[in-house]
Amino acid sequence: MRGAAVVVGGGIAGLAVARGLLSAGWAVEVRERSAAHPTSGTALGMWPEAMLALDRLGAGETVRAASVEQRGGRILRPDGREIARISTRRGARLVSRPHLLTALRGGLPPGTLRWDTPVRDARELRGVDLVVAADGVHSTVRTALFGVAPRPLGTVAFRGTVPGEVGGVTETWGRSRLFGITPQHGGRTNWFAAVRSSVLTELGRDAGEVAVLRALYGSWHREVRAVLDALDGEAVDERRLLDLPPLTSYVSGNVALVGDAAHAMAPNLGRGACESLLDAVALTEAVADATDLPAALHRYDVRRRRSANRTVRLARLLNRMSTVERLAPARDVVVSTGARLG
Repeated sequence: MRGAAVVVGGGIAGLAVARGLLSAGWAVEVRERSAAHPTSGTALGMWPEAMLALDRLGAGETVRAASVEQRGGRILRPDGREIARISTRRGARLVSRPHLLTALRGGLPPGTLRWDTPVRDARELRGVDLVVAADGVHSTVRTALFGVAPRPLGTVAFRGTVPGEVGGVTETWGRSRLFGITPQHGGRTNWFAAVRSSVLTELGRDAGEVAVLRALYGSWHREVRAVLDALDGEAVDERRLLDLPPLTSYVSGNVALVGDAAHAMAPNLGRGACESLLDAVALTEAVADATDLPAALHRYDVRRRRSANRTVRLARLLNRMSTVERLAPARDVVVSTGARLG
């Protein structure tokens, strides 16, 4: 089947779908509400299945050239002692969001991606063969058609990068908070932190993000303190974390949800961008040779929804576990024992 598609949202999911549909012979327009993509950003984990998806979309080699590979990492206590060592033969590649977006944007025909063109009303999209809602956790299209709003996870995330290199991945778990450090391509270090919203309320917010981070993590081990010491003058992204309750369908009529519009999740599994890429490949493969669009969209829904919803649940569980407010020592024992048995 060939037709005309409008992709709402020009982020990772939207650009990936656009590339897939264009290669299948569809006419595609991507409508993005922002004026440009970000020029800086933190690292995203590309697991093997995501790299396979990127290869199918023709962007795999570009991503490999701008990423670093990691195989496992360590979970630490605030004093630096090891809780568990996680290793995997299936290494992940860490790529910054701007590099991933650039790789996906590359090769799109001029005029495909329309900047500063938000969709404020789903009725604007009538008459199009296929509408792909890739407009994120606060999706206008999903809200209009499905009436599902995101739910708070009860945690706030801080993220950024600093100069310098680190040799591996660490995630430090304390009471009500965590701090993660990973390598990033280009001689920089990627970091992320999450803290229970209640802790921030108790702390107060008279100071800026860097002062808050130093108050929360300044007594932790030296690898964390080294990142904190390098934060002056560096951008810090702060946002309340949200996810979506499980949807009963990712499809309504000729509209398909992909990415965070379908299954926004906690970042703790490092799977959000991967799931978006898997959505894109599944959707474009379903419609590429279809003679019946509703049947093709049903196949996409069956292929992706159960798996993605399960990942949302696991990410939510890990978010809670890694930032427990009570029984942190018991949690550490369970995680350590599980890692040894695994």
